[in-house]
Amino acid sequence: MNCVAICGSPRPAGNTEILLKKAFTVLGDAGIDCELIRLAERTVKPCTACGQCRKNQDKHCTITGDNFEEVFAKMLVADIIIVGSPVYFGSATPEMMSLLDRAGYVSRANGNLFTRKLGGPIVVGRRAGHNFTFAQLMFWFMINGMVVPGSTYWNVSFGSAIGEVNEDAEGIKTVEDFARNLAWLAEKTSA
Repeated sequence: MNCVAICGSPRPAGNTEILLKKAFTVLGDAGIDCELIRLAERTVKPCTACGQCRKNQDKHCTITGDNFEEVFAKMLVADIIIVGSPVYFGSATPEMMSLLDRAGYVSRANGNLFTRKLGGPIVVGRRAGHNFTFAQLMFWFMINGMVVPGSTYWNVSFGSAIGEVNEDAEGIKTVEDFARNLAWLAEKTSA
């Protein structure tokens, strides 16, 4: 089994990445290979609603000149997809939504390519907007027919300055419990 985690934060090694790596520790202990993709190191243009993915049905987006195809290819082969985003004005980052919008359209245009993959979102914010951002990202998993395990709370944590998320013990525990449930579910569904 393998997991790809996509970090939507423009800050490398920031709080979002710290949380994703907490999940990796748990998943790695369960024998699941993990790869981190930082959108801060890539460019993914937004969807233009051209409709070519529905017309062509060739598992590709016709928008070129960015890193979408590279990231999308890794999502397609992953058994588990985790997305992490900080809260930006009450929602996920534009980088994250550009990727998810395009990936969702191409997937659905080609027979729902993400159906029954495992995964879920992780959200971090300074003060508020966690629940809306978490729900926004959950909608993507649900419309793509994916399987998302629960945790002991929603997969959200508090932090602003880099590293501050480490002070949120409940948030860390929630992410680790989510990862444990992902690992359990991966074992149960791989048979």
